[in-house]
Order: sequence, then structure tokens, then C-alpha cells
Amino acid sequence: MIGPPGSGKSMLAQRLPSILPPLSAAELLEVSMIHSVAGQLSGGKLSDRRPFRSPHHSATMASLIGGGLRAKPGEVSMAHHGVLFLDELPEFSAQALDALRQPLETGECVIARANHRVSYPANIQLIAAMNPCRCGMAGEPGHTCARGPRCAADYQARISGPLMDRIDIRIDVPAVSAADLLIPAASERSADVARRVAAAREIQRARFLEFGAARVRTNAQCSTAMIEKIAEPDRGGMTLLQDAAEKLKFSARGYHRILKVARTIADLDGQRAIGRIHIAEAISYRIAGERLIAAA
Repeated sequence: MIGPPGSGKSMLAQRLPSILPPLSAAELLEVSMIHSVAGQLSGGKLSDRRPFRSPHHSATMASLIGGGLRAKPGEVSMAHHGVLFLDELPEFSAQALDALRQPLETGECVIARANHRVSYPANIQLIAAMNPCRCGMAGEPGHTCARGPRCAADYQARISGPLMDRIDIRIDVPAVSAADLLIPAASERSADVARRVAAAREIQRARFLEFGAARVRTNAQCSTAMIEKIAEPDRGGMTLLQDAAEKLKFSARGYHRILKVARTIADLDGQRAIGRIHIAEAISYRIAGERLIAAA
């Protein structure tokens, strides 16, 4: 999420667990084991609410990935089956951010030491938020950044290309005006959204059972070979995807992740087929950050 201070990025991230389905019995066992190893299972209390971790941007690589004398789990593993929220993303150290690339790709954190190697599960949903530039107001009507477009470009360049390539949805969060507060727009209750999310998750679970992949729970977790089978667009969607991939120079990872997002959008709509509209929406999410830099 990219937007100026006070636009509600942190609030949106904190509300995300409320629309996610509760932990299953197997997921709850995995989460409780990790928290127990980390010494954070206070009083033996268990909850089926998905974890939400929000480390400060001063966190070190070891605190995120895990480490210490006995190699305890870090924030990424503590968010297993839940949400890891990184606010002020460019303010994290480059070393800490690049260390996230492996967990995002493999779903596990590997901590290597001279005499042993420890692996902790880290199947997370990464949510990040940042200002468009260091002063925070680039691209906002009525505000002019003192350094101009260079400020936004330099600030966002702190996030490496390989890490950005692993972020599937990039959205612009505009500033909230007084009119927005006085005359709020029509909205949807979290409970209603949660029901749609649960229905889409059930569609995915049934689909993967049919393909003999019972351990795969969501579209994000399935392999590239499988997503090409379950997310094959119709003719119009395929034409759009091929044209966009050629013009926007998507990587192979980006191409397959667009398919995963489009498959999820179709599942939320209750549609078996992936059409041009689903592909278009998935592509728009991926290029939102580039539009913001150009506008700044």
C-alpha cells in the first residue's frame, strides 16, 4: 500500500485478520508449536485467530528471520498462517528486506550456523505500507515535493527489484479528505467480506483436493505447473496477458503470479472461468506502483 501519512494504510492492514477464516486444527497446532519454541505461548492459551505481527522498521535481519544462540523463530515464522505487516517498508534495512525473499518463495525460514541448520515454517501473507516519498506527499493534489520526482524514485528504490517482484498486489491509498469523513461512502461490513473470503477458500480447497494436492490450501501456495492448469484464461484474457507481458516486460515469476491473483479474483466472484476482466484487474494491481512514480 502506497499513500501519504494518515491515509489509513496501517488501519487497513490491522483489519485484515478480521476477514480471514479462522485457523484449522492442523494450522492451530503448527502456530502453537512455533510460539511455544519462541517462548511466547503465554499460559498455554490457544486462539484460532490468525497471527498478526507488526515489527518496527528498526528490526534486524535476525529478529525478522530468526536467530540467537539457540536459533529461535523470528517475526516471519511467528506470522506463520497469518499476516506479517511491515509499516514504513523502505525504512527497514536492505539486509533485512532481502532476507525476506527466501521465505516468500519457499514458505520457510532457514537459519544456518557453523554446527547446525534450523528450518522454521513461514507461510505468511506479507502486507507492506509506505509513503510515496520521504516527505510523504508526492503526487497529492495541492502538495509539491521539494525534491520533485527524484524524491519518490530514490525513496522507492530502497526496495530491491527481486523483492518487489514478489509483491503481487500494489495499491495506491489516497489521502482522506474532510468530505470523506463528513459524507462517508457506502461500505461493506467485514463480516460480509469474511464470508466471501471463506467461500473462495473453500472453492480452492476443493479444487486442490481434486488435483491430489491436499496440502495446498490457497492459490498462492500452488506450483507454477499447477497454476497454468487451473488458471488458464479464456481467449480474450490470454491475449491481454500476452500483450501486457510483452509490453511491460513481466518476469516469469510475475507472469505466474498474475495468474494466481486472477484465479483468486475469479474465485471471489464465484466464476470457474478466468476472463479478460479478471486478468485486467490482476495486471492493474501489479503496475500500480509504477504509475505512482510516474505521477510524482
